[in-house]
Amino acid sequence: MKRTKAKTIVETGTSREGLRGAKSNGAATIVFGKWAKENNAFVHSVDINEESVKNAQAEVDRQHLQEFVQIHHSDSLAFLEDFNETVDVLYLDSYDYSNDPEVQKKSQQHHLEEFQRIEDQLHDNSIVLIDDCDLPNGGKGKLVIDYMLDRGWKILVESYQVLLVRDNFIFDEAL
Repeated sequence: MKRTKAKTIVETGTSREGLRGAKSNGAATIVFGKWAKENNAFVHSVDINEESVKNAQAEVDRQHLQEFVQIHHSDSLAFLEDFNETVDVLYLDSYDYSNDPEVQKKSQQHHLEEFQRIEDQLHDNSIVLIDDCDLPNGGKGKLVIDYMLDRGWKILVESYQVLLVRDNFIFDEAL
């Protein structure tokens, strides 16, 4: 993110337990927030669950990140549809995945729709990170990754999380 001079980070699915859930439910909101504070950037984190939003906001406040992180209580699809800033980093981690094949399909479809709603706000050096991809039936990223690969994106890192950039991605080697 430093090499691309990222300034606007958008996260779907906030850190619902603040830092307490770092090993199970993640802490990306706070990690991104600390990075934003050090690099003059800003994080928008959106979640539909009121309790998750409350817990994430409490951790943002505890970490003194209010100037660098805004927690939004909204459906991510509606939020992304209306988001009108250029996005440098998009982190997709909403709609919980489970062993239920119907939930898996809905989660995969949801992540695809999230990407499609914010796609026009991405640029040549945008970074997209998708969580929970190394799960049964392709995880959260199955549909969105296929969609992106068909539209000029490539995978840089493929593990539990998948990191994608555009085929013509360029970053500043001097950093």
